[in-house]
Amino acid sequence: MKILYAVQATGNGHINRARNMAQAFKALNIEVEWLFSGRPKQELFDMEIFGKFQCYAGLTFAIKNGRVDYLKTIFINNFYVFIKDIFSLNVKKYDLIINDFEPVSAWSCYFKKVKTIGLSNQMALKRELSSQTKFSISKIILNYFAPVTDMIGFHWIHHDYAYLPPMIDNHLERKIELPRKILVYYPYAPIKELIDWLAPFKEFEFHIFQGKEIATGFPNIFIHSFSKSQFNRIQQSCEGIITAAGFELASEAIHLGLKLLIFPLSLQMEQQYNANILKKLGHAKIIHNFSKESLQQWLKQPLKQAKPYNQTAYELVKWLVKSEKESLKSLSKKLWKDNISIT
Repeated sequence: MKILYAVQATGNGHINRARNMAQAFKALNIEVEWLFSGRPKQELFDMEIFGKFQCYAGLTFAIKNGRVDYLKTIFINNFYVFIKDIFSLNVKKYDLIINDFEPVSAWSCYFKKVKTIGLSNQMALKRELSSQTKFSISKIILNYFAPVTDMIGFHWIHHDYAYLPPMIDNHLERKIELPRKILVYYPYAPIKELIDWLAPFKEFEFHIFQGKEIATGFPNIFIHSFSKSQFNRIQQSCEGIITAAGFELASEAIHLGLKLLIFPLSLQMEQQYNANILKKLGHAKIIHNFSKESLQQWLKQPLKQAKPYNQTAYELVKWLVKSEKESLKSLSKKLWKDNISIT
């Protein structure tokens, strides 16, 4: 079986989910060709598990001051190259195409009438919002950014087994080494603004992942370059995470029992939806500005109870490659039986 797995690379969450799937494919001795788009190849890191992969310009979003700038987004993307790549990509040579919100392969499959399976938390969000009639740019993007023929969504709640549990690296486990250590992943704000916000809380140690390692002049604030292994080490030994409302990192925090301070991107439907669900379930405090008072309140909160997720990637890969499949609902029931729906 010849498999193509296409991934939207603008967000590290999509790539992280792909890493978990790659580990499962490898464990089952199944070969996969990988395709990434939305980020220059030289900016991708820790990609060894994918072997030799294809990389396309794809589409990306412009973000300014914590919100999506739709007008600027139009101008930073090269739509001529995007359309050219859609028609040059040979999707007909594959027996199975899996798509994690990746637009080049999705539209190539659409125009060439090739079946593709959408596999992402966006697929769950798309279904959850399908009954809404209110017009929004975010909803148009959600529906048409990466069209697929079949959808498999991930969610924190199974909703009558319509969705699968989050996909977590099973080697990820909590190892509290240093209380009062906080991981900060919010690349949408200037680093100076983050430092000014965090600096007064000298009794806490803040580890910021922001592209490249630089000295801050503050003994309790550390800035790290992007590295999956270093990120995981700090994540496993911290007591809380400050981040936007991405699905994957929030899922890892729930898995580890870490407290969450969420600053969702404005004008981004997925982020707003995730933030509302996390708040409703009691798994995060939501902020909309860098309030020192809100940060102080959150820092005083205790750790959460860990809610581990197990084996989603491995069981899903086995299901995907079967010629005769059980229903998706049956797979969902099987996976949720070994996991905890956080309703």
